[in-house]
Amino acid sequence: MKVLLPELLITHFDIAKHEINKDVLHLHFEEKNDIPKELSSRMLISHGFHKEVTIQDFPVRGKNVYLHIKRRRWLDKTTGQAVHRNWDLVAQGTRMTVEFAAFLKVLGQYQA
Repeated sequence: MKVLLPELLITHFDIAKHEINKDVLHLHFEEKNDIPKELSSRMLISHGFHKEVTIQDFPVRGKNVYLHIKRRRWLDKTTGQAVHRNWDLVAQGTRMTVEFAAFLKVLGQYQA
């Protein structure tokens, strides 16, 4: 999986499940319950997940790939504030991973 998926997903997310429907592969990820280092000085408890985000990634062996990502949130017990990591998973203006969007952009330049 390390060869096929973005390193960020492998490091900070667990694969919750996978589904194969004909020519589509769905991979479901949940952020690990590891408190972000930048927030380690605060008293945080796990407080569920944000709404799931679906991102199209590189096709694999002729199958379209969709990454379903659930980001975790924590509750600061002192302030009552909900906090989360600020992930940069989606290329701006797309529903694809940054790497896949960059690949398509480069590919488009060669088809002139």
